[in-house]
Amino acid sequence: MNIFRLLADLSHLLAIIILLIKIWKTRSCAGISGKSQILFAIVYTARYLDLLTTFVSAYNTIMKIVFIVASYATVYLMYVKFKATYDHNHDTFRIEFLLIPSAILALLINREFTVLEVLWTFSIYLESVAILPQLFLVSKTGEAESITSHYLFALGSYRGLYLLNWIYRYIAEDHYELIAIVAGVIQTVLYCDFFYLYITKVLKGKKLQLPA
Repeated sequence: MNIFRLLADLSHLLAIIILLIKIWKTRSCAGISGKSQILFAIVYTARYLDLLTTFVSAYNTIMKIVFIVASYATVYLMYVKFKATYDHNHDTFRIEFLLIPSAILALLINREFTVLEVLWTFSIYLESVAILPQLFLVSKTGEAESITSHYLFALGSYRGLYLLNWIYRYIAEDHYELIAIVAGVIQTVLYCDFFYLYITKVLKGKKLQLPA
């Protein structure tokens, strides 16, 4: 644990809280990609199966449970409770184009060819691109609500902070996870255009718009 990882976890938690509050308060899923939320639920399920076999700390266990429960709660709200407000017409990204390559890559490139390690690697690869359906949805609709923009910024900040965590650990502990670092860089790059628009528009009170 270090300050960068702690801030990353808090940013991640903040993103989830913002999203759940947005859906619950507005009673609407408008502007949110259900497909991205399904991918995140798969990511956390695959990554945190080690809850059944390994105990690291109370903090670690609680955070993992929170992320898993929150991801499925979000999917439930979108596809069951507030299904009528879900924008099926614009949320059309083909997630199999992300799931299948991530699975194949995890089988080919991993730290160790065991079930838990392959699943962990699969979750890392998939998480790096899981936001694409959401960005695709924003691009198709042409804009995003401010609250959705805050959610995306917090989520992107989480991964950027994790990159700083890996840099710190390499310097301080001579430890690094190449797979996580490469995937984290890819994920952060995907957010670059959004970060720029967020800083130049949303923080100035303007509506975030992406080129369609």
